[in-house]
Amino acid sequence: MLEKIFKGSKRYWYWVGFLLAIIAVGAVSYWQQWKIGLGITGMGKRVSWGLYIANFTFLVGVAASAVMVVLPAYIYDYKKFKRITALGEFLAVAAVTMCILFVLVDLGRPERAFNVILHPNPSSVFVYDFIVLFGYLLLNLIICWYVLDAHRREESPNKLLKFLIFLSIPWAISIHTVTAYIYCGLVGRPFWATALMAPRFLASAFASGPSLLIIASLVLRKYTDFDPGEDAIRKLSEIVTFALITSMFFLGCEIFTIGYGGQEEHLLHLKYLLTGIEGHAKLVPWMWLSIILGLAAIVLLINPSTRKNDKTLLIACSMVFVSIWIDKGLGLVIPGYIPAQTGEIFEYWPTALESLITLGVWGVGILVLTFLYKIAISVLQEIESAATH
Repeated sequence: MLEKIFKGSKRYWYWVGFLLAIIAVGAVSYWQQWKIGLGITGMGKRVSWGLYIANFTFLVGVAASAVMVVLPAYIYDYKKFKRITALGEFLAVAAVTMCILFVLVDLGRPERAFNVILHPNPSSVFVYDFIVLFGYLLLNLIICWYVLDAHRREESPNKLLKFLIFLSIPWAISIHTVTAYIYCGLVGRPFWATALMAPRFLASAFASGPSLLIIASLVLRKYTDFDPGEDAIRKLSEIVTFALITSMFFLGCEIFTIGYGGQEEHLLHLKYLLTGIEGHAKLVPWMWLSIILGLAAIVLLINPSTRKNDKTLLIACSMVFVSIWIDKGLGLVIPGYIPAQTGEIFEYWPTALESLITLGVWGVGILVLTFLYKIAISVLQEIESAATH
């Protein structure tokens, strides 16, 4: 099936060339980081997690959201999801690939990642995050590949493959839950010390991931001969609606609990995020943009006429994607460090090179997704063509 990657239209190769150019820019920027170190980023001793970990956190949620297509398709035998299941699982593969790359670039020296394997510490949540991420990557690759191969040979998935499919469902939930535990387990960071962290992560994941899948499906339907299915897109849009409302509700609960309770340690971080402190307010417009986009998306998604219209649905899903990227990225990671435990304020903002490296990692992920989608679509179209003859 790999040979299908090398067959495509001019539009396909222009897109691949564009992504390779982005990756090349990111690679050149990363070479500077490799030579000089993390000093080329906006991070430092006071703010040690920045844009890289912000993207990592967001993308773990995108990867976990594959369960929203696997669950109806394989547990409830919802046949209308069959055409979109491979797209969802391959999206998870691309997302996890980017997660791993963001962790590696954040380490500064990627070889340090081997310490997790050579010297694992059972008391560290990072060890378990490493296990669930790589395990989930392998599960989705194996499942997608062999399900497509089974369909191609007109055979039903065997018992082992069905077991792996069922295993991937709780595994998907575990990858984002463990990531949430990394944050709320750091008791020295009051902003992250909340039992709602894991539920917030999952709710936002089930909104952002399916939103990205809907965007991908609409793009594929417009620029290729492949149609993921009208019913599947509509059902996904309903899932996004309920998940986004839940996510915004959890955010409101956090704001009320911290604001009304008036706990000084928590309140300072929230104040920095929403109003700024002593003129330090770099994240304030971003966080309010996230809230406004989230609320506007809810309005578009609740209304059946706009939810069922492809153009407004595309706008709404784009709003969801940007809103949650800000909320779970910059809006979650950075305020945990500001103000510092000493009360001082050291603001962080990503540098140009840091942003280009981030763009390069996204380029790798989208290229992987493009190749995987090329394989999946080609195989599915071959199967349908053979069935009609």
